[in-house]
Amino acid sequence: MNSESKFCKHIVTFALRKVQPWLCSLSPLSHSLGHFQMLLLLLSVAPVVTVCEPAAMSEAVVMEPPRAGGFLESSCGTGDSAASLDDGIVDTANESSEEESTGEREEEAGAPDAATSSTKTTEAPAEQSSNTQMVSAQRPDSLSLPAAAEPRLWTSQRDAEVQLRMGDSGLAAENPLTVNQMFTSAVERFGTFTALGWKEGEQQKSLNYKDYYQACRTAAKSFLKLGLQRYHGVGILGFNSAEWFISDIGAILAGGFAVGIYTTNSPEACQYVAENCKANIIVVENHKQLQKILQVEDKLPHLKAIIQYKDALKEKRPNLYTWAEFMELGRDEPDAPLDAILSSQKPNQCCTLIYTSGTTGQPKGVMLSHDNITWTALSTSQHVRLTEATQAQEAVVSYLPLSHIAAQMVDIWVTMKVGGATYFAQPDALKGSLVNTLKEVRPTAFMGVPRVWEKMQEKMKSVGQKSSTVRRKVAAWAKDVGLQTNLTKMNQNEAAGRTPLSYHIAKKLVFKKVRKALGLDRCNKCYTGAAPITKDTLEFFLSLDIPLYELYGMSESTGPHTISRPNAFKLTSCGKEIPGCKTKLHNPDEEGNGEICFWGRHVFMGYLNMPDKTDEALDAEGWLHSGDLGKHDENGFLFITGRIKELIITAGGENIPPVPIEDAVKEAVPLISNAMLIGDKKKFLSMLLTIKCQVNAESGDPEDELTPEAVEICKKLGSNATRVSEIASGRDRVVYAAIQEGINRVNEKATSNAQRIQKWVVLDRDFSVGGGELGPTMKLKRPVVAKMFKDHIENFYKELATPTTPDNPLPPK
Repeated sequence: MNSESKFCKHIVTFALRKVQPWLCSLSPLSHSLGHFQMLLLLLSVAPVVTVCEPAAMSEAVVMEPPRAGGFLESSCGTGDSAASLDDGIVDTANESSEEESTGEREEEAGAPDAATSSTKTTEAPAEQSSNTQMVSAQRPDSLSLPAAAEPRLWTSQRDAEVQLRMGDSGLAAENPLTVNQMFTSAVERFGTFTALGWKEGEQQKSLNYKDYYQACRTAAKSFLKLGLQRYHGVGILGFNSAEWFISDIGAILAGGFAVGIYTTNSPEACQYVAENCKANIIVVENHKQLQKILQVEDKLPHLKAIIQYKDALKEKRPNLYTWAEFMELGRDEPDAPLDAILSSQKPNQCCTLIYTSGTTGQPKGVMLSHDNITWTALSTSQHVRLTEATQAQEAVVSYLPLSHIAAQMVDIWVTMKVGGATYFAQPDALKGSLVNTLKEVRPTAFMGVPRVWEKMQEKMKSVGQKSSTVRRKVAAWAKDVGLQTNLTKMNQNEAAGRTPLSYHIAKKLVFKKVRKALGLDRCNKCYTGAAPITKDTLEFFLSLDIPLYELYGMSESTGPHTISRPNAFKLTSCGKEIPGCKTKLHNPDEEGNGEICFWGRHVFMGYLNMPDKTDEALDAEGWLHSGDLGKHDENGFLFITGRIKELIITAGGENIPPVPIEDAVKEAVPLISNAMLIGDKKKFLSMLLTIKCQVNAESGDPEDELTPEAVEICKKLGSNATRVSEIASGRDRVVYAAIQEGINRVNEKATSNAQRIQKWVVLDRDFSVGGGELGPTMKLKRPVVAKMFKDHIENFYKELATPTTPDNPLPPK
């Protein structure tokens, strides 16, 4: 070694001694070791190195969108390519033992699994803690370094970090934030504005943003006192409430995972989720939900405490707390330990798990990072043009299951981003009380799954049929005016700017009254998503001057990917991408239908403990494959045309998407509530049908009695039926003939003989969540239904289809 090299080595060694204590003070331990090893590597490979100035940025590794030739290179300093110098651990299928604690793994491994490769640094938000700065290195091009591991965009390990899909400009280039940073920013701007509102009896309660944040911090300190470990779950099992929100955010602030559990889950399903996320604590709503956990408590080795947030405890047990007792635990705890955890959190670390409903196997834990949540909230709020509270406060009603990402994004995160107010509905919201809450709150934005809008449609039709002849005629005229006017606006033709006088009259006579009756008189943003909605329902509300803006996405995309809005809206389209996101159609056919793939900072980290499933969802470039089929029109609007896994492949080899055919049948026969197409590996198509019926207000279960609308339809057909049991299994030939006539009309429009429905049957009861046929968001659980009605399906294929003729209008029994 020459004298110049020796001198440089002494200089770097001296710098190492000075810097090492500072590096080792960083949290978590893994990252300080990573930088220490980085400097050792610098020392070993080159006599002279140039160290960049520390960038005021989180250690979150970022990634550019893929170009045709692969990933864009990121840079440091003057722009020369920076090779990876970090000691990354590659994510493998063989994760450490489930019984091994995260803390033990941290001490032994000392580094995350994601390879922190070449990085792009951007300016950090002012509140970013200085202890998360990155020291990066630049090297002369003549120096050769060992080949760096490929950058990792995904992981299946709970304590790992991922690269962020950063863009060069616009929202995709926004600085990453943790949940705490977004929340503290909201407190600074909207501290005295109402954040949460609810009713206790007849008394209205509320929390402003400042008190909301303090409550979340107190909950976080209580969780820590109860033994919540880093990257372990806090399960939340109950209906929407302030306590649900505070538990969710408190878990994140404390360094754990917020994990919503569906209230309809069985004890065994609850056990699976709690065990999978290593839940240290489970928060339950009431005694009923508590019993589910107590039944499986001995099978949950990581569980340390249970908290019940509603009603008095019916029994005292060790480590079982009321909400008041729980909050008291952390009230006087010092802030320093919590602040240390908050300062160590990074935007590219996991903070929330969303469990899929498990319709095709065990539920998968969708890992969402801080950046997934905070960035998606930013992009969504800007796309739909929500106003900040300092101008005019937005208001939403929380009633959809919070274990689902759609409800979390709308009710918690997007609303927080703009300082909006979230008001909680009553637990029986979906059984009839929702409209009362809507009329009290008068939300400015409202999200409803298709079934909610369909129930509103049925109720309004029922009320309309009881009106006088004059009222019915006025309503029919107004709806015709409303539909034509809004279709003209939607199509954006030359007449779009001229609203006819008849529309203004109809608005005053009908539309305003309808909106007021629904509690939507202030609502200019009505959304539908989570499941397909029929064109009939969309047109019904459009005719009442209530356009329903479809949104599309999935848990793996942190909720929304595309959203329709007033100036970009087409019937049956789910709109265009939220800013900063990209769509690719994989393997399109001759009609342009391909698998919809997502790119953006909303794409999830991976499935917890499931590397194989993660690799199935994300391709080599990092695009998220949705499993949905779709196409774009000439204006860039996205239309969903089916689902790959739902595709029916007949014995003749024809691929048939079931949803369009099912929707066509429901539109042709208004009596039908649910339809499920059958025919995979079969010689022809058949269909299971259910009739519109009343729903039990208490249990939510379907009843035998028909809805008023269905009774009216039967009367017009010449049938006296008032119950499902009077129609099902061919008992009412008049109704059966009408259904067959509607199916004939659908068959006439079929693109091939293989797409014609040859046989069908009306089932004895409608589908429901409680019955198991529908998921929490009212999405049809096809494998479950196929198993439940196996006998009916087998009967379809015992003999060849009987041709349908005017002389033989009914399928054989």
